[in-house]
Amino acid sequence: MPRSAKYHSRVPNLVFPRPPLPGVRRPSGLADPIAPEPAAAPDIIQGAGLRWIHIESPRSADRDWLEEQFQFHALDYEDVYSRNQRPKLDQYDDYVFIVLHFPLFDKDSGRILTAELDLFLGPDYLITLPNIPLPPLSAMFERYREKEDLREATFSKGSGYLLYKIVDTGVDASFPMLRKMGLKLERLEDDIFEGRSSEIVRDLSEAKQEIINFRKIVRPQRAVLRDLERTKQRYLQEELEIYFDDISDAAERIWDTLENYKEVIEGLESTNESVLSHRLNDSFRILTAASVVVLPLTLIASIFGMNVAVPGEGQLEAFWLIMILMIAMLVAMVAYFRRRGWL
Repeated sequence: MPRSAKYHSRVPNLVFPRPPLPGVRRPSGLADPIAPEPAAAPDIIQGAGLRWIHIESPRSADRDWLEEQFQFHALDYEDVYSRNQRPKLDQYDDYVFIVLHFPLFDKDSGRILTAELDLFLGPDYLITLPNIPLPPLSAMFERYREKEDLREATFSKGSGYLLYKIVDTGVDASFPMLRKMGLKLERLEDDIFEGRSSEIVRDLSEAKQEIINFRKIVRPQRAVLRDLERTKQRYLQEELEIYFDDISDAAERIWDTLENYKEVIEGLESTNESVLSHRLNDSFRILTAASVVVLPLTLIASIFGMNVAVPGEGQLEAFWLIMILMIAMLVAMVAYFRRRGWL
């Protein structure tokens, strides 16, 4: 349900300058006060009666500008400037507030980050406020800024169609990341069966963490995309329903792919652990067999090494007889263990 129906967006056509403040005499010897820097105007492109306002990493000055130009709900502003906001859709009488999350690969850390995109959708405007720069969205904004014919063709279809293009661009950006993850899983599978099981334990853990992070981003957004498909506004025409349905299908394909990757990585982890356990068992088996083979030889050497009188003490023939006996026992036990498959 809408939070309130009394909040309406207003875009003034004329902005009158404020009258200058009366001058105040300053005592001599005091330095001139430092004037605050004026807030930078947001990036705006317009065409066919529609404006796209793009504000990256919004600050308090940007909020002041928005409050001067529009009358959005105060809770929406709080959602824009709060952290860890879940994806959602709030529908009002004259605008729609949307929070979406998109995965973003950070090359420095090698991890998948969550990029939040807040949108205000009105009949003749669309405001995008990503909390961190989104390369697909920034490239799209610059493309529309430079190509007037493309901008006019898209903007002439209304703010709802522009919203579709933005969301579709963000969703489609996930597929190249999924393809890279799939290639990584195939490489890990090859490494396991090539005898590098002990070397790829860390790689398996990192791949599993990427899949988990990706799932955490995509899962709550599926419901928002379905709600967006069912949203009814005068600037979201019924013919756009099929477009947003296509976005929902793409999100479901992403989720199905992640489900498949989750099963694959769990299978690879299980296989790798089995290979490592098998190798460890082989090592223990060899060590155990060697210990058993050496045990009777150690016993014989211990008996004849006691500091007491033993048969054959001081005789050279007894020494060679004992050595021949120990060698014969060693050969016999090794042959027996190999025949049983223990060595």
